Order: sequence, then structure tokens, then C-alpha cells
Amino acid sequence: MKRVLILGLLLAAVIAAPPLARQAQNPHVAKMSLKVGDAAPDFTLLSDQWKTVKLSDYRGKKNVFLAVYVLAFTGG
Repeated sequence: MKRVLILGLLLAAVIAAPPLARQAQNPHVAKMSLKVGDAAPDFTLLSDQWKTVKLSDYRGKKNVFLAVYVLAFTGG
């Protein structure tokens, strides 16, 4: 049973790898590097109330904490 599960996971990884590799080579993705102390670039996200929020909206007003929940809504 464990071998079947491992083979299934390996097969899924092999199938998923080519699209991920193409996505990583996307020329439209911005490349930047930040050093400690650099200002974060401005970006726009949706809030928990589905409103558009920009980082610059909070500049000088509040501390900003960005939490990223990978696979939060997938049940996995």
C-alpha cells in the first residue's frame, strides 16, 4: 500500500513539474533583490473584505504584517 502511494505521489510530481518549470521561466516576472533595511516595493492585494489595498496606503500610518497561507483554501 505504501509503495502504491509513493508511486502515485511520484507520478503526480512528474506530471506537475513541466508546467511549473515553464512558469518559472516566465519573462514577465520581475526580478529584484532587496537587502535588509530596503523599503518594500509598493504592491496591491485584496483585503479580507475583498477591497483593493495598496502597501502605500499604510506608509507612515501603521505597521504592516503580510501573512501568506499557501494552499489555505484547497483542503490539502
